[in-house]
Amino acid sequence: MSRIINRVTLQLRRDLTACRRIDRLPLRTICCTARKHAENSDASTVLGKQWKDTTETVIIGGGCVGVSLAYHLAKGGMKDVVLLEKSELTAGSTWHAAGLTTYYHPGINLKKVHYDSIKLYESLEAETGQAVGFHQPGSVRIASTPVRVDEMKYQMTRTHWHVTPQFLIGPEKIQELFPLINMDKVLAGLYTPGDGHIDPYSLTMALAAGARMYGAQIYTRAPVTALSPTADGKWDVQTPHGTVRANRIVNATGFWAREVGKMIGFEHPTIPVHHQYVVTATVPEVKALKKELAVIRDLESSYYLRQERDGLLFGPYEREDKMVLQDSWVRDGVPPGFGKELFESDLDRIMEHVEMAMEMVPVLKKADILNTVSGPITYTPDLLPMVGPHRGVRNYWTAIGFGYGIIHVGGIGKFLSDWIRNGEPPYDLIECDPNRYGKWTDVPFMCAKARESYGFNNEVGYPKEERFAGRPTSRTSGVYELLKDKASMGFHAGWEQPHWFYKPGDITGYKPSFRRINWFNPVGRECKLVMEKVGVIDLTPFGKFIVKGKDSHRLLDRLFANTMPKVEHNYSKCLLFCCCRCEYCKVYPQDFDHFNSHHYAMCVCVCVCVCLGELGWELYIDQKNMAAVYRAVMEAGKDEGIDNFGTYAMSSLRLEKGFRGWGAEMNCDTNPLEAGLDYFIKLNKPVDFIGKAALQEIKAKGLKRKLSYIKLDSNDNDPEGNETIWHNGKVVGNTTSGAYSYSSQQSLAFAYLPLELCSVGQKVEVELLGRKHPAVVIQEPLVLTEPTRTRLQRKTKG
Repeated sequence: MSRIINRVTLQLRRDLTACRRIDRLPLRTICCTARKHAENSDASTVLGKQWKDTTETVIIGGGCVGVSLAYHLAKGGMKDVVLLEKSELTAGSTWHAAGLTTYYHPGINLKKVHYDSIKLYESLEAETGQAVGFHQPGSVRIASTPVRVDEMKYQMTRTHWHVTPQFLIGPEKIQELFPLINMDKVLAGLYTPGDGHIDPYSLTMALAAGARMYGAQIYTRAPVTALSPTADGKWDVQTPHGTVRANRIVNATGFWAREVGKMIGFEHPTIPVHHQYVVTATVPEVKALKKELAVIRDLESSYYLRQERDGLLFGPYEREDKMVLQDSWVRDGVPPGFGKELFESDLDRIMEHVEMAMEMVPVLKKADILNTVSGPITYTPDLLPMVGPHRGVRNYWTAIGFGYGIIHVGGIGKFLSDWIRNGEPPYDLIECDPNRYGKWTDVPFMCAKARESYGFNNEVGYPKEERFAGRPTSRTSGVYELLKDKASMGFHAGWEQPHWFYKPGDITGYKPSFRRINWFNPVGRECKLVMEKVGVIDLTPFGKFIVKGKDSHRLLDRLFANTMPKVEHNYSKCLLFCCCRCEYCKVYPQDFDHFNSHHYAMCVCVCVCVCLGELGWELYIDQKNMAAVYRAVMEAGKDEGIDNFGTYAMSSLRLEKGFRGWGAEMNCDTNPLEAGLDYFIKLNKPVDFIGKAALQEIKAKGLKRKLSYIKLDSNDNDPEGNETIWHNGKVVGNTTSGAYSYSSQQSLAFAYLPLELCSVGQKVEVELLGRKHPAVVIQEPLVLTEPTRTRLQRKTKG
C-alpha cells in the first residue's frame, strides 16, 4: 500500500456493492443482481391495494436493524407488522458497512447480543434461501504491549463463564491464523473462533425475505412525514401513500433518528461520524493462501484488517483530534436525498494508521487500492445503542445509535421482539436503555463524547474507567464547586460525584490500572473515617421518587413484595430508599422540635440513612442551599473529626455489611430468592404484588444457584464483578461485585454459585488477571451493622 500516497485523489465508485462478496461471483454480476432486486421490490410495495391502514407495530427504517426486528416479530408470531423505509432497504449506513462479526464484547450483557446475532447468521441462509455471504475464519486481537496482555487476561476472566470460546494465544498460533503478519512486536493475541464477516446487503435481504415469509409487510419509498399520538396510546403514522394507525412505533432510522424524534419533540443524542476503510485489489500472497485469513485487530495501531476476496480490507479508527463528525446534520438536518451516498474520502487523515498497518502486514506495501469508502455511521455519546421504550410518551420505542450495527443486528432484533411481545426484556441490557440520557445531554456534550468514543475505540479498557470529554455537564450538585478540586470525580448519569478524596502526600488524579493504584490507601482512610468518626458523602446522583396522594399506599403495596406498614398519625412524610435496603422512614413531630426552636431558615428533609449500615442521616436540600448547609455541617462536626468520603469507600463498606447492590447482585437476570432476599418477601401477603406468581413458581420448582459471600487473598488486585469462579478445574459461577475489605484486610465478593457449592467453608477459586486465587464461602456479613452491634451489646449487658 506504499502507492496509497500517490493515489489519494482516487475517486470511489459510488456503487459499493462492487466491494461485496457473494459466493465469489463476478463484481458486475453482484451489482446487477442487487439493483434488479431493489427495483422489483420498490415497484411492488407502494400500490394502494397493498397498503395497511392499521397494524400492531410500525417499524420506521429499512436498514439491517429495522428489518431484523420485523423478521423477529413476525417469526415470533406477530403477523401484523409493517416496516416503512423512505428509500430502499439498506440505504443509510447498512449498505457500506464493513460487515465485521464477533462474539467478543468487553461488556457482559452485549456478549449475549453478539452471540444471538452470530447464531442467527449461521442458519439464516438455510431458513430463507437467501445467501448472506457469511465467513467465519475467526479473529485475533493483537497485543503488542504488556498492558495489552493484562487487558486480555482481564477480559478472559470475564468471558470464561459465558458460552462463547475465547483463547489467549501466543505468537506461533497467531502466525498460523494470519501467516502474513510481522511478529516482531507481537506478544500475544486474543483469539475468538467463529468470528468473521458478513455481507450487510445480503444479510438485510435475507432478513427481509424471512420477515415477508412470516407475514410482515415491508414498504419502500414510503417516507414517514408525521407522527401523531392518539388519546388511547396509539400512533397515526403519516406517509405520502396514506396513514397507518399502529399500537406502537419503533424508530430504527439510523442517522435519521434525530429527524424522526423531532416529530414528537425528542432530541435524540445521536450524531453521524465519518468512518473510512480501504479495499485493495488482489494481493498475490493472499490469493496463494489455502484457507481464509483470520480477521485481525491491531489494538495499539487502532485498525481492523480482513480478507476481501483475494485482497484485503483495512479500516482504521482515527484519534479524536483527527476524526470527523458530521455535525452539520445535527444543526441543519440530514440532506433530504441522502441515502446511498458517501462522503469524500480523505486518506491523509488515516495515513498514520496505514503506515503502522504496513509495518505489521508488509504485503500491504505493494497492494493497489481498489476502493476507498467513507460513509456515515451513527454514534451516541457512549457508543452504545439506544434500545427500548422511551419515557415521556406511550408506545414509542427506539433502536438507534448503532456504531457497530452489523454484529448487533440479529441479537437486538431478537431482544426487542421478545420485549415487545412478552412485555418485559429477556435479559438485562440496561446500558442500552434510551432513558439514560436526558435534557442535560446537549449538543456540545454529545459532540465531545462522540468524538472521544470514536477515538477510544481501541484504547485499553480498564476497570474503574473514566472519560473526561464534555464534563462537567449542567448536572452538578450544589457542593460540586466546593469538592471538585479535592477529589477524583466520577461520572454518573450526567452528574459529577467524588470517588475518593485527596490529602497532602497523595498522588492525585485519575490513574488507570488493572491493579491497586493511587486510590487504594486513601479509600482505606475514608472507610476508617466512616467506621470510627463522621463521614459526609454527596449522593445527589441517587434517584429520588416522590409518591403521594390517597392511593400511594395501595400503589406501593402493589409494587413491593414486603408487607407495607400502616400509615399512622406520626408519619409526617413517607420516603422509600432503594440503595441497598428498603425502609419506611418515620419522621416524628418531636424530631423537629430542635429545628423549630432554632428557627432555621432553610428547609432540610432529614431521614435515617440505611445504605451503609451505620448510624447516619440523609439530608434532602434544595440545590441552591446545599453549599451553605454543607459548610454548616462540616463546621459543626469539627470536634467529631468529620470529613468527606466517596463512592469507592461506600462500595467497600456496603460489601462488608453484605448489602446487595442493584445492577450487580440484583437485576432482571436474577430473582430475589436466589439473591438471598427472602426476608423481604411475603408470599402470603393478601395483595397480588407484581411478580408474586412468578416467585411462587420459582420457589415451588426450587433454586439451582444462590448468591454467596466469599473472601480471598490477592496481593495487588481485587474482584470488580463478573469474574469467573472455578472449582475442580471447571467453571461454576461468577462474581457480581467485589472490593477490598479494609476491616479484614482481604478481598470480598458476592458470587452466584450452584446450591451444592454455597455452604459456608466451601472452597472455590476466583480468576483475576489470568491467575486463580483460592477463595472460601463465608457467613455474611463480615461486619455487623450498627443497629445489630448495638442490640448485641445491650443483650450482653442485660
